[in-house]
Amino acid sequence: MKFSHIADCHIGAWRDPKLKELNIQAFFEAIDISIKENVDFILISGDLFNTALPGIDKLKDVVKVLKNLSDKEISVYLIPGSHDFSPSGRTMLDVLEQAGLCINVVKGTVENSKLRLKFTIDKKTNAKITGMLGKRGMLERSFYEELDRDSLEKEPGFKIFMFHTALTELKPKHLERMDSAPISLLPKNFDYYAGGHVHIVEKKDLPGYKNVIYPGPLFPNTFFELEELKGGGFYIYNNGQIIRKDIIVKPVITIKINSNHKIPENITSELIEQFDNINVKDALVLVRIKGTLESGKISEIDYKKAYDVAYDKGAYFVMRNTTKLETREYEEIKIETGKDIETELINEHVGQINVTNWDKDIEKSMIRQLMTVLSADKKDGEKVYEFENRIMLELKELLRV
Repeated sequence: MKFSHIADCHIGAWRDPKLKELNIQAFFEAIDISIKENVDFILISGDLFNTALPGIDKLKDVVKVLKNLSDKEISVYLIPGSHDFSPSGRTMLDVLEQAGLCINVVKGTVENSKLRLKFTIDKKTNAKITGMLGKRGMLERSFYEELDRDSLEKEPGFKIFMFHTALTELKPKHLERMDSAPISLLPKNFDYYAGGHVHIVEKKDLPGYKNVIYPGPLFPNTFFELEELKGGGFYIYNNGQIIRKDIIVKPVITIKINSNHKIPENITSELIEQFDNINVKDALVLVRIKGTLESGKISEIDYKKAYDVAYDKGAYFVMRNTTKLETREYEEIKIETGKDIETELINEHVGQINVTNWDKDIEKSMIRQLMTVLSADKKDGEKVYEFENRIMLELKELLRV
């Protein structure tokens, strides 16, 4: 028996087209490797897409891949994850299953107030596969608590349990606040536990549970993950052997700059020097800047000038993280309790930024209008991208961009 275990593809997750392309390339590569390895079937443990209703372009890419697997008689078994599952029950996975391109193994009935899961049997290997969907905020926990574990544990044969849940026993320190569940909620006596949801690479045996596997994302989903993981990957099970397959679609280079006791011009120069001294050709370059500027504004760092150097040297994409970059430019503001805090803050801050042709009344009015636009809620039935586009148009009109 030979199968691939993939999780957390998050196709369509990144906003930038270049990163979206790398994301789908990682998926293509994982499938190509699986085909070359002549696997009997493929498991996808949740979050194939980053949303229940993905964009048509990425959907077409996935359909093409799944159709190719179907033609080669390689079955794809999956479960909905916290991203591609919708509270309304609408998910593109249902459409793909109806088209015969994959099989959602989360199937069962309620009998005597217990959730009795059914096994999907792989025709080539007779492997018995079942599992549980993942929901945001660990809302799937109630399903586990109502699970008829006895019938699952007594079932004979080679069994695979797919899950999209953070396990407390395997949760890393940087995710300690993440909602999780003890492994005891999962049924025992399975031969393979195909996990997803937590973006970690982990392979462990625990008492009563062997082969508990998290393959991590196929492509990192955040700046932090790009820094830490450098790439993605998945596992192949081959007659008891579990082999890691790493996927690095582009090399990742990290540049870290401490801004303490420096001015914006220093940061710009340091960035240019770093780009000059390293090989960034066809690489994903991550720039992390932290600390407190001695003087000047963060906006005075000339990122474009520095990035131009990197792109001239052939960098594929440059992205930065400045969440821990601060400036001394603002004065400390103290507000007495019992007052209109918004008005007081506006009045105290007005004039700290020098904007040409703006007096204080214009600045106050602009701040109020910006607050109104940015506090708008998404309308019923409005898609996320439609909401974002509406806000952007209102901002552009307000700022006369």
